[in-house]
Amino acid sequence: MTYKISFTVTAREMLRAHDRNVRATILEKIKGLAHEPEKQGKALTHSLKGLRSIRAAGRYRVVYQVERSKVMVLVLAIGLRKENDSKDIYLLAKRLIKLGLIVPPEG
Repeated sequence: MTYKISFTVTAREMLRAHDRNVRATILEKIKGLAHEPEKQGKALTHSLKGLRSIRAAGRYRVVYQVERSKVMVLVLAIGLRKENDSKDIYLLAKRLIKLGLIVPPEG
């Protein structure tokens, strides 16, 4: 089964912020999510429970949600993994959820 790939507005803006080479590498990784997205990356925990993350282009991460009922992968956020930094992609994703800019899955 092939999943449709969709982006939130926020994820598109985050992707555009990177240079062409990084963007191309990230997009290739995202395209791979069309096949068995739940077997790729890792399941996130705590306030990001229900979401997944996949490594792309070095320290870059793609945070996504698998919507089985719609056969769709929704890309929510893209950015650098910078542990203990305010610009860390996971901290940014948590803030976006808190602001209601991305909605985590129920459950």
